[in-house]
Amino acid sequence: MIVRGLIYPFFSIIAAYDGDLHQLYTILKKDPTMLDVQDQHTGDTPLIAACRHGNLKVVKYLVDNKANAQLTNKKQRTCLHYVSKRTLSLLDYLMITILMPILLLGYFLMLQKQRKSVALMDVVLSSSVNVSTVDYKGNTALHYVCQRKNHHLVPLLLKRNAKTDIRNKCGGVTNDVHMTSISCFQLHRAIIICNFSGC
Repeated sequence: MIVRGLIYPFFSIIAAYDGDLHQLYTILKKDPTMLDVQDQHTGDTPLIAACRHGNLKVVKYLVDNKANAQLTNKKQRTCLHYVSKRTLSLLDYLMITILMPILLLGYFLMLQKQRKSVALMDVVLSSSVNVSTVDYKGNTALHYVCQRKNHHLVPLLLKRNAKTDIRNKCGGVTNDVHMTSISCFQLHRAIIICNFSGC
């Protein structure tokens, strides 16, 4: 079956991608081995597919049922990489821009999206995922968070002892990415806050 350009032969992966918790529950009740099944073309698992699409309830269900968060797909990415890569969609940006002048509704929409990304990151970090896993480009989750300027997620990764000195294949270190994307001040502030609060 083709889902947004991705071919998934396993229905558990499709249900996770679509956010269909009821169907996923039914599938896993019939065959519990489908919890960590990997797609033969992409290597995606149901957990990776749910994280890729940002389905918080499905991700929570899979993590609660002990889905293996360490599994990587063919791009050597874990579910954490996809949570870190998530950004606002074009539709989200348009809605925020249009609704911003109307009683700051756009601002509240943006805050809601940020809270959802923090909740998604919290759920994935509550699993056994390795925060410093490197993908085929040499990027960690911290690299992607910095590249996408999701500075509200940086402290969550630093609390889990994400390594800040890993070089990607372009030679960039997360400190370098921070300096160009978020600013050196915010990186140091996040590290100081984490050190001060005993992360």
